[in-house]
Amino acid sequence: MSKTILITGAGSGLGKGTALGLAKKGHQVIAGVMQWEQVTALRAEAQQAQVSDKLRVIKLDITDAMDCQHAQSYDIDILVNNAGIGETGPLAEIPVHLLRKVMETNVFATLELTQAFIKKMVANKQGKIVFVSSMAGLSTYPFLGPYNASKHALEAVAQCLRDELKPLGITVATINPGPYRTGFNDRMYESAHQWFDAAKHFTPEQPLRDIQGGLASPESQYDPQEMIAKMIEVIPAEQHLFRTMLPAAVEQWCKEYQQNQWTIEV
Repeated sequence: MSKTILITGAGSGLGKGTALGLAKKGHQVIAGVMQWEQVTALRAEAQQAQVSDKLRVIKLDITDAMDCQHAQSYDIDILVNNAGIGETGPLAEIPVHLLRKVMETNVFATLELTQAFIKKMVANKQGKIVFVSSMAGLSTYPFLGPYNASKHALEAVAQCLRDELKPLGITVATINPGPYRTGFNDRMYESAHQWFDAAKHFTPEQPLRDIQGGLASPESQYDPQEMIAKMIEVIPAEQHLFRTMLPAAVEQWCKEYQQNQWTIEV
């Protein structure tokens, strides 16, 4: 059955691939992208993929009130909160305004946009909300603190909404990608270059660079088509697990990570 689906952060990566894939499956997709240049580019891709009749591209910076007001004028069956940003660096020294920026986009703006659609869904007594979280919402890694904190907060938001909205007929779920080769991880780890100065900060530089060269390297990241295919399957599905995480090896690692937190001594 065809659904009307709004996806935020559809200008690149997993969001763009999922938007195009859902349109190819016959769903009516509203693809929200952050910048006008992305509107033009995605419309061209939709035309090339012959899904222009199924894919409407709108400018949607979720931190922009005017963009959100326009997006909220659409009647949808499913909201996919995919938009997100990240910052890296030692939490003991990172300028706190950078952490605030990440929380504003990944948590506060996401929830504010979602609330408007929840109101409509409650009136209709049906609807579905999908939060694209991350493995970073269920684990932590040195120098990834801002992103970890935002995704941990988003997990709490999703779980609370799941339990609060179920009696009202609304489904809430999360999708938790591992490290996929979309360019997002590379850009996120580069962000520390904007402010971190080894001559001024007390955090040793080499561990930061080692992790940057490891987790953001091409060989440490997976082919995004695996995650995109799963998102295309799960988002419109009537029944599935609350949490969807890929790859399977990352899911197992996160489960072991969480269990280990109970035995770590300090």
